[in-house]
Amino acid sequence: MTTILVTGGTGTLGRLVHERLSEAGHEVRVLSRHARPYAVDLREGGPALERAVTGADVIVHCASSPRGGDEKAAAHLIEAARRAGVPHLLYISIVGVDRVPLRYYREKWAVERMIEASGLGWTVLRATQFHELVRDVLAGAARLPVMLLPAGVDDQPVEVAEVAERLAELAVSGPAGRVPDMGGPEVRSLAELGRVYLGAVGKRRLVVSVPLFGRVYRAFRAGGHLAPGHSVGRRTFSEFLSEG
Repeated sequence: MTTILVTGGTGTLGRLVHERLSEAGHEVRVLSRHARPYAVDLREGGPALERAVTGADVIVHCASSPRGGDEKAAAHLIEAARRAGVPHLLYISIVGVDRVPLRYYREKWAVERMIEASGLGWTVLRATQFHELVRDVLAGAARLPVMLLPAGVDDQPVEVAEVAERLAELAVSGPAGRVPDMGGPEVRSLAELGRVYLGAVGKRRLVVSVPLFGRVYRAFRAGGHLAPGHSVGRRTFSEFLSEG
Protein backbone atom coordinates (compact mmCIF):
# COMPACT_ATOMS: atom_id res chain seq x y z
CA MET A 1 0.00 0.00 0.00
CA THR A 2 1.31 3.43 -0.99
CA THR A 3 1.10 6.40 1.39
CA ILE A 4 0.12 9.50 -0.57
CA LEU A 5 -0.22 13.08 0.68
CA VAL A 6 -2.64 15.27 -1.27
CA THR A 7 -2.23 19.01 -0.67
CA GLY A 8 -5.37 21.02 -1.23
CA GLY A 9 -7.15 17.73 -0.60
CA THR A 10 -10.50 19.33 0.21
CA GLY A 11 -10.62 21.46 -2.97
CA THR A 12 -12.42 20.87 -6.25
CA LEU A 13 -9.59 18.79 -7.72
CA GLY A 14 -7.85 17.52 -4.59
CA ARG A 15 -11.03 16.01 -3.16
CA LEU A 16 -11.50 13.90 -6.30
CA VAL A 17 -7.85 12.84 -6.32
CA HIS A 18 -8.24 11.77 -2.69
CA GLU A 19 -11.35 9.75 -3.50
CA ARG A 20 -9.78 7.91 -6.44
CA LEU A 21 -6.60 7.04 -4.59
CA SER A 22 -8.54 5.86 -1.53
CA GLU A 23 -10.80 3.71 -3.71
CA ALA A 24 -7.67 2.11 -5.18
CA GLY A 25 -6.61 1.05 -1.68
CA HIS A 26 -3.88 3.58 -0.94
CA GLU A 27 -3.39 5.34 2.38
CA VAL A 28 -4.22 8.97 1.62
CA ARG A 29 -3.40 11.93 3.84
CA VAL A 30 -5.34 15.13 3.18
CA LEU A 31 -3.58 18.41 3.79
CA SER A 32 -5.44 21.71 3.79
CA ARG A 33 -5.80 24.65 6.11
CA HIS A 34 -8.69 23.03 8.00
CA ALA A 35 -8.30 19.24 7.47
CA ARG A 36 -7.33 17.43 10.67
CA PRO A 37 -4.88 16.01 11.56
CA TYR A 38 -2.91 17.77 8.80
CA ALA A 39 -4.32 21.28 9.04
CA VAL A 40 -1.54 23.31 7.43
CA ASP A 41 -1.26 26.67 5.72
CA LEU A 42 1.57 25.85 3.33
CA ARG A 43 2.54 29.49 3.15
CA GLU A 44 3.55 29.21 6.80
CA GLY A 45 4.73 25.59 7.08
CA GLY A 46 5.29 24.28 10.59
CA PRO A 47 5.31 21.02 12.57
CA ALA A 48 2.03 19.74 11.08
CA LEU A 49 3.61 19.88 7.62
CA GLU A 50 6.57 17.86 8.83
CA ARG A 51 4.21 15.22 10.25
CA ALA A 52 2.22 15.15 7.02
CA VAL A 53 5.21 14.44 4.76
CA THR A 54 6.98 11.98 7.08
CA GLY A 55 6.57 8.47 5.69
CA ALA A 56 4.85 9.64 2.49
CA ASP A 57 5.78 7.84 -0.71
CA VAL A 58 4.20 10.48 -2.96
CA ILE A 59 3.00 14.06 -2.62
CA VAL A 60 0.30 15.21 -5.02
CA HIS A 61 0.47 18.99 -4.86
CA CYS A 62 -2.96 20.41 -5.75
CA ALA A 63 -3.01 23.36 -3.35
CA SER A 64 -2.97 26.70 -5.16
CA SER A 65 -4.40 30.19 -4.90
CA PRO A 66 -4.89 32.88 -7.58
CA ARG A 67 -4.48 35.39 -4.75
CA GLY A 68 -0.78 34.56 -4.50
CA GLY A 69 1.57 32.71 -2.20
CA ASP A 70 2.14 29.59 -4.32
CA GLU A 71 5.92 30.04 -4.50
CA LYS A 72 6.25 30.43 -0.75
CA ALA A 73 4.00 27.41 -0.20
CA ALA A 74 6.01 25.31 -2.65
CA ALA A 75 9.27 26.29 -0.98
CA HIS A 76 8.00 25.03 2.39
CA LEU A 77 6.61 21.84 0.85
CA ILE A 78 9.80 21.06 -1.10
CA GLU A 79 12.03 21.64 1.91
CA ALA A 80 9.86 19.41 4.12
CA ALA A 81 9.79 16.73 1.39
CA ARG A 82 13.59 16.82 1.12
CA ARG A 83 14.03 16.40 4.86
CA ALA A 84 11.58 13.49 4.89
CA GLY A 85 13.12 11.85 1.84
CA VAL A 86 9.86 11.74 -0.14
CA PRO A 87 10.62 9.92 -3.44
CA HIS A 88 8.01 11.57 -5.68
CA LEU A 89 6.41 15.02 -5.91
CA LEU A 90 3.58 15.36 -8.46
CA TYR A 91 2.36 18.86 -9.38
CA ILE A 92 -0.72 19.97 -11.29
CA SER A 93 -0.10 23.10 -13.35
CA ILE A 94 -1.91 24.97 -16.14
CA VAL A 95 -1.40 24.88 -19.89
CA GLY A 96 0.21 28.15 -20.97
CA VAL A 97 1.91 29.17 -17.74
CA ASP A 98 5.06 29.84 -19.78
CA ARG A 99 3.21 31.71 -22.54
CA VAL A 100 0.46 33.80 -20.90
CA PRO A 101 1.81 36.66 -18.75
CA LEU A 102 -0.85 36.52 -16.04
CA ARG A 103 0.63 36.93 -12.55
CA TYR A 104 -1.00 33.69 -11.38
CA TYR A 105 0.33 31.78 -14.40
CA ARG A 106 3.82 33.17 -13.88
CA GLU A 107 3.73 32.00 -10.28
CA LYS A 108 2.64 28.51 -11.32
CA TRP A 109 5.50 28.42 -13.83
CA ALA A 110 7.93 29.48 -11.12
CA VAL A 111 6.70 26.61 -8.94
CA GLU A 112 7.29 24.19 -11.83
CA ARG A 113 10.90 25.35 -12.05
CA MET A 114 11.35 25.07 -8.29
CA ILE A 115 10.13 21.47 -8.37
CA GLU A 116 12.36 20.60 -11.32
CA ALA A 117 15.39 21.97 -9.45
CA SER A 118 14.41 20.45 -6.09
CA GLY A 119 16.47 17.27 -6.34
CA LEU A 120 13.30 15.25 -5.71
CA GLY A 121 11.75 12.80 -8.12
CA TRP A 122 9.06 14.83 -9.83
CA THR A 123 6.18 14.86 -12.29
CA VAL A 124 4.36 17.90 -13.71
CA LEU A 125 1.02 17.71 -15.49
CA ARG A 126 -0.47 20.80 -17.14
CA ALA A 127 -4.21 20.92 -17.82
CA THR A 128 -6.48 23.42 -19.53
CA GLN A 129 -9.20 25.28 -17.62
CA PHE A 130 -11.80 23.23 -15.75
CA HIS A 131 -15.43 23.38 -16.87
CA GLU A 132 -16.34 24.99 -13.54
CA LEU A 133 -14.07 27.98 -14.13
CA VAL A 134 -15.41 28.63 -17.63
CA ARG A 135 -18.98 28.30 -16.37
CA ASP A 136 -18.34 30.78 -13.57
CA VAL A 137 -16.75 33.31 -15.94
CA LEU A 138 -19.71 33.06 -18.31
CA ALA A 139 -22.19 33.27 -15.44
CA GLY A 140 -20.59 36.53 -14.38
CA ALA A 141 -20.78 37.90 -17.92
CA ALA A 142 -24.43 36.86 -18.15
CA ARG A 143 -25.44 39.08 -15.25
CA LEU A 144 -25.48 42.06 -17.61
CA PRO A 145 -28.22 42.60 -20.22
CA VAL A 146 -25.54 42.11 -22.92
CA MET A 147 -22.98 39.33 -22.60
CA LEU A 148 -19.59 40.91 -23.32
CA LEU A 149 -16.77 38.48 -24.10
CA PRO A 150 -13.20 38.97 -25.36
CA ALA A 151 -13.08 38.83 -29.16
CA GLY A 152 -10.98 36.19 -30.89
CA VAL A 153 -10.36 34.09 -27.78
CA ASP A 154 -10.94 30.34 -27.74
CA ASP A 155 -11.05 27.98 -24.79
CA GLN A 156 -10.68 24.26 -24.22
CA PRO A 157 -12.38 23.34 -20.94
CA VAL A 158 -11.66 19.95 -19.42
CA GLU A 159 -13.56 17.81 -16.91
CA VAL A 160 -11.99 18.02 -13.45
CA ALA A 161 -12.82 14.38 -12.67
CA GLU A 162 -10.81 13.30 -15.71
CA VAL A 163 -7.81 15.33 -14.52
CA ALA A 164 -8.18 13.69 -11.10
CA GLU A 165 -8.12 10.26 -12.77
CA ARG A 166 -4.92 11.15 -14.59
CA LEU A 167 -3.26 12.46 -11.42
CA ALA A 168 -4.21 9.27 -9.57
CA GLU A 169 -2.54 7.25 -12.34
CA LEU A 170 0.60 9.39 -12.30
CA ALA A 171 0.85 9.28 -8.50
CA VAL A 172 1.51 5.54 -8.52
CA SER A 173 3.59 5.43 -11.70
CA GLY A 174 6.83 6.92 -10.41
CA PRO A 175 8.52 10.21 -11.32
CA ALA A 176 8.05 11.01 -15.02
CA GLY A 177 9.15 14.64 -15.41
CA ARG A 178 6.98 16.85 -17.59
CA VAL A 179 4.21 14.62 -18.97
CA PRO A 180 1.98 15.47 -21.97
CA ASP A 181 -0.54 18.23 -21.41
CA MET A 182 -4.18 17.39 -20.81
CA GLY A 183 -6.75 19.39 -22.77
CA GLY A 184 -10.51 19.22 -23.07
CA PRO A 185 -12.15 17.53 -26.07
CA GLU A 186 -13.12 20.73 -27.90
CA VAL A 187 -11.58 24.08 -28.73
CA ARG A 188 -14.41 26.59 -29.07
CA SER A 189 -14.65 30.37 -29.11
CA LEU A 190 -15.79 32.13 -25.97
CA ALA A 191 -18.76 33.43 -27.93
CA GLU A 192 -19.79 29.87 -28.77
CA LEU A 193 -19.31 28.75 -25.20
CA GLY A 194 -21.32 31.75 -24.04
CA ARG A 195 -24.26 30.77 -26.23
CA VAL A 196 -24.04 27.18 -24.98
CA TYR A 197 -24.15 28.47 -21.40
CA LEU A 198 -27.12 30.76 -22.08
CA GLY A 199 -29.04 27.92 -23.68
CA ALA A 200 -28.32 25.61 -20.75
CA VAL A 201 -29.53 28.07 -18.10
CA GLY A 202 -32.43 29.41 -20.14
CA LYS A 203 -31.28 33.02 -20.43
CA ARG A 204 -31.63 35.30 -23.43
CA ARG A 205 -28.71 37.66 -23.94
CA LEU A 206 -27.06 39.31 -26.89
CA VAL A 207 -23.49 37.97 -27.06
CA VAL A 208 -21.03 40.67 -28.12
CA SER A 209 -17.34 39.98 -28.77
CA VAL A 210 -15.25 42.93 -27.59
CA PRO A 211 -11.63 43.49 -28.69
CA LEU A 212 -9.29 44.14 -25.77
CA PHE A 213 -5.70 45.25 -25.45
CA GLY A 214 -2.49 44.24 -23.73
CA ARG A 215 -0.01 41.37 -23.54
CA VAL A 216 -2.31 38.99 -21.69
CA TYR A 217 -5.10 39.43 -24.24
CA ARG A 218 -2.68 38.91 -27.13
CA ALA A 219 -1.43 35.70 -25.53
CA PHE A 220 -4.96 34.38 -25.12
CA ARG A 221 -5.82 35.34 -28.70
CA ALA A 222 -2.74 33.45 -29.85
CA GLY A 223 -3.98 30.35 -28.02
CA GLY A 224 -1.18 30.22 -25.49
CA HIS A 225 -3.53 28.57 -22.99
CA LEU A 226 -4.70 25.82 -25.38
CA ALA A 227 -3.49 22.28 -26.04
CA PRO A 228 -5.21 21.32 -29.32
CA GLY A 229 -2.70 18.55 -29.89
CA HIS A 230 -3.66 16.97 -26.57
CA SER A 231 -7.47 16.97 -26.70
CA VAL A 232 -7.67 13.88 -24.52
CA GLY A 233 -10.67 14.90 -22.41
CA ARG A 234 -13.96 13.15 -23.00
CA ARG A 235 -16.74 15.22 -21.43
CA THR A 236 -17.64 18.35 -23.37
CA PHE A 237 -18.71 21.67 -21.89
CA SER A 238 -22.25 21.13 -23.23
CA GLU A 239 -22.43 17.76 -21.49
CA PHE A 240 -21.07 19.25 -18.27
CA LEU A 241 -23.81 21.89 -18.25
CA SER A 242 -26.62 19.52 -19.18
CA GLU A 243 -25.63 16.73 -16.81
CA GLY A 244 -24.77 18.92 -13.84
